[in-house]
Amino acid sequence: MLEGGPDEFPGLIVAIDPPGTTELKIPYLAGYEHFRATGRTKTTAEGTLPVYEWWERTELPG
Repeated sequence: MLEGGPDEFPGLIVAIDPPGTTELKIPYLAGYEHFRATGRTKTTAEGTLPVYEWWERTELPG
C-alpha cells in the first residue's frame, strides 16, 4: 500500500518483489517515485499489507 506521492498514488496497491523490500522505486512519467517501508500495515480486501510512504522523486535526464 503506497501513501503520499503523486495524486494518483495514495492508496495504490503494488506488488513487491522480493517480499520484505524496504525501498521501492516506481517509474512514473519522466522519473521515479521513491517509497520507504514504514513498519505499519493496513488491512484491505487483499489482506494485511505493508505501508510504504513516499519520500522522494528523481527525474530522468532529457
